[in-house]
Amino acid sequence: MTRKAVTRIAVIATIAALAGSNIFAVEKPSSAPPGVAPETVADYLRAVIMAHRHFYTIHIANRLRQERIVDVSENWRANHALPLPVQLVRETSEIAELTGPNVRYRLISQWPINKANAAGTEFERRGLKEVQARPNRPYSNASPVAGSEEQLFEAVYADIAVTAACVDCHNAHANSPKKDFKVGDVMGGLVISFPLKKK
Repeated sequence: MTRKAVTRIAVIATIAALAGSNIFAVEKPSSAPPGVAPETVADYLRAVIMAHRHFYTIHIANRLRQERIVDVSENWRANHALPLPVQLVRETSEIAELTGPNVRYRLISQWPINKANAAGTEFERRGLKEVQARPNRPYSNASPVAGSEEQLFEAVYADIAVTAACVDCHNAHANSPKKDFKVGDVMGGLVISFPLKKK
């Protein structure tokens, strides 16, 4: 087996492990005591989601791209490449949704390269404005779900540019409406949502 083939297998195994840990973290029954605030649950979810994304961005996507082993591409399936970090988040969210607890998360932006990553609701638009102004404070709300005994808890967290590669890609992309990002800038937000049972 060639070095390139071994490396590709290692990359696929790492991505599967990262996605798999999301599945198993959601599937296990919670040992948290009753009454844990939804804001705390969202903070925990954010920590795990962003840790996976940052690790993937820095240690997998950037490294393998720099070493010219495999590229990172918007059309990753067709190009046999790695997904962009925003696509990793979307794909793992879709896997998490399949586990049953209806946890959803996605990256959104005021300046999306892909229009599907724009804010889709008034809550998300307001959340983006709030985290842009106060990046260290999430914006959250619980609202009733029509025809249900549940409420939907939603939180928006600032999505901060962590590497020069993130900034360079966004600034150079032909479809990017903003081309002056710097490392440390708020590039958008991470939206986390999950149902709450009414008390």
